[in-house]
Amino acid sequence: MNNTDSFQTKFEQLANPSGSPAWLVPLRSAGLASFTAQGFPTLQHEDWRFTNIAPIAKMPFQPAQATVVNGAETQALSAAILAGMSGSRLVFVDGFFSAKLSVTRPAAGGVKIKNLATALTEDSALIEKHLGQYAVTKDNAFAALNQAFFTDGAFIFVPAGVAVEEPVQLIYLSSAKQSGAAIHPRNLIIAEANSRVTVIESYLSTGSAAYLTNAVTELVAGDSAYVEHVKLQDETAAAFHMATISGEFGRASNVNIHSFALGAKLSRTNIRTKLAGEGLECVLNGLYITKDEQLADHHMIVEHAQPHCASHEYFNGILDDKSKGVFHGRIYVHPIAQKTDAKQTNKNLLLSDDATADTKPQLEIYADDVKCTHGATIGQLNDESIFYLRTRGIGRDNARRMLIHAFAGEIIERIKCAPAREGLDKLVWDRLEANPHLAGK
Repeated sequence: MNNTDSFQTKFEQLANPSGSPAWLVPLRSAGLASFTAQGFPTLQHEDWRFTNIAPIAKMPFQPAQATVVNGAETQALSAAILAGMSGSRLVFVDGFFSAKLSVTRPAAGGVKIKNLATALTEDSALIEKHLGQYAVTKDNAFAALNQAFFTDGAFIFVPAGVAVEEPVQLIYLSSAKQSGAAIHPRNLIIAEANSRVTVIESYLSTGSAAYLTNAVTELVAGDSAYVEHVKLQDETAAAFHMATISGEFGRASNVNIHSFALGAKLSRTNIRTKLAGEGLECVLNGLYITKDEQLADHHMIVEHAQPHCASHEYFNGILDDKSKGVFHGRIYVHPIAQKTDAKQTNKNLLLSDDATADTKPQLEIYADDVKCTHGATIGQLNDESIFYLRTRGIGRDNARRMLIHAFAGEIIERIKCAPAREGLDKLVWDRLEANPHLAGK
């Protein structure tokens, strides 16, 4: 699993496209060196002991190439429930920007919304200050691999005091037709002091091959900034999806990060946030819905580095058939971070006797004046709740529907952006309605 010779060969061929700024070369090389030193994680790694990524390591590594956009991508966008929202929309096909499918609105106040490959030329000095500074490659082989091989992605910059009123959409479509195709998107979102922005990041498929999406999003929120980030992963059932979301947040900022994992054969989202300023609030919120033999994994580290900060993690899983959900949440409180208020909750609803959930909430606290709690539950629908609804004249099947939808709704209702909230609510409801176990059939 740790043979990295082929990665070195591919790196020499592909990793340094012409026109890239000189500072990017050592950054990419450092990513490859980190990946080579680590290799792919195995079940012997504590942070990976519930998630076996051997199928990814065994695939032939073939960095995706730019493809001609055809009707399949247009059709996928038309069917995507969130794609119709107003605002700017950057679309990428197999990791490469598609101007044909994208929509960019005029941006006032110095706001920049563009693809990263273009921005590396036009905004090189600004990007150099931030790219690779937050998505740490140590102990994250997939982030290191992305740093070496990323092709394109989104660059969003919101200057101090500016509000972007409409959500910005980033849509990644995979049309991979060969097994082993690897797509490495890279996003950099910078919201300066007193700015506001909402970003919707979606991963969808038009093909059915066993490909790998390995995405990294770096997020910076300045003092008193407001950022909402919504990530939807709904890729084909044969795909593998690895994602890293890393951020650093300033004083009195308000950051909400939502993760919805509905697709892929195996997916993992690593979220790491550093609460670097006093008095800020951060919410991490997620829902995973799995069936067949899917595996959905969320691994989080919330680092409280300053006092008077609040963090809240809420993750719910709905698991069916022989599928598996994994949750690992860690709250780390530095000695200086007095008056920390941290809460962590993971709840799993099993619709099948063969579905499993592994949950590991953790607190690591080095301050003595804090309020930190964590909890986890794994179980099936509560018979008493079903009975209560039936005594009110509600049929058994409808009672199950109501309870399961309410369980998912706990997560969905925390999304502040109304169009995204309503769209995801419909998507989740339609997905659940298509499941025969929803009504206990």
